Amino acid sequence: MKKIGLTTTVPVEVLIAAGYTPIDLNNLFITSSDYLKYIDIAERDGFPKSLCAWIKGIYGACIENDIKEIVGVMEGDCSNTKSLIEVLQLKGIKVYPFSFPHSHKREDVENEIRKFIDIFNVSIEEVENSRKRLNEIRTLSKEIDELTYIHNKATGFENHLYQVSLSDFNGDLNTFEKDLKKIIYDIKKRKPTDKKLRLGYIGVPPMTGDIYEFVEDLNAHFVYNEVQREFAFPRADKAASIFDQYYDYTYPYNTEFRIKELKKQIKNRNLDGIIHYTQAFCHRAVEDIVLKKQLDIPILNIEGDKLNTLDARTKLRLEAFLDMLLDLKEIKR
Repeated sequence: MKKIGLTTTVPVEVLIAAGYTPIDLNNLFITSSDYLKYIDIAERDGFPKSLCAWIKGIYGACIENDIKEIVGVMEGDCSNTKSLIEVLQLKGIKVYPFSFPHSHKREDVENEIRKFIDIFNVSIEEVENSRKRLNEIRTLSKEIDELTYIHNKATGFENHLYQVSLSDFNGDLNTFEKDLKKIIYDIKKRKPTDKKLRLGYIGVPPMTGDIYEFVEDLNAHFVYNEVQREFAFPRADKAASIFDQYYDYTYPYNTEFRIKELKKQIKNRNLDGIIHYTQAFCHRAVEDIVLKKQLDIPILNIEGDKLNTLDARTKLRLEAFLDMLLDLKEIKR
């Protein structure tokens, strides 16, 4: 099967029906043992230092791994993607556009997906067959999510990893399905953890993956990963079609739609506080103003840049925030 790179989650059902192997360039970048080389490649080619590290990492991963075709999300994701795509086209890479319409009207979402289906010359029946197969695997990620916030057995990092990987199913559906079944079997055998604080993680998946281990050492447990969970399409089983499934996907649409799901999960998971991660030089950082106004829960905004580990200042801020949450919890008691 031919490889095709993704700049973010898109209707992979269409790509798989067309005989492609989707490769999420974000995952390719951040899981590399030498992830900084991808950023260096972009900066050597002229990308400015004052640009989001994810965009530069995606570019470098695409060039270094010889990805010849990509799907670029023109609306509903990063505002820098259009410029990224123009540079990639100069490099001879074939780009297929896709958009999550800002209007968030059901008919507009359907029109965009139908255009995507036409580009890859597949039928809606083939796409729905792919969707059925993928949703079987997505159901396993839902089980890991429940092992995190209901049974307190899965770690916050495991919750993050096995949901974020559903953007491309690690490039191999059958192998990834087997991996999920094995990790679920192993997690179920554990004793539940007993952390005092239940945290939510919202915002883009982090550059700093060590945040999960760090908070666990401070008597806290991430029981909700917002965007990663959306990548796993937890409500896909209730969607009548691929159009409904991607209409109900909160990540690319307006903040008001996203907040409705956040409020539901804050209540369902009994969260004590939220860490809102944003990336340096990203327009999504401004959303923190709206989220703090609309969500009735303590929120700490932290920002990442090039490092894949937490810096000393961020660690201090996290410690202070968690201390405050513990004090609030004691007062409520």
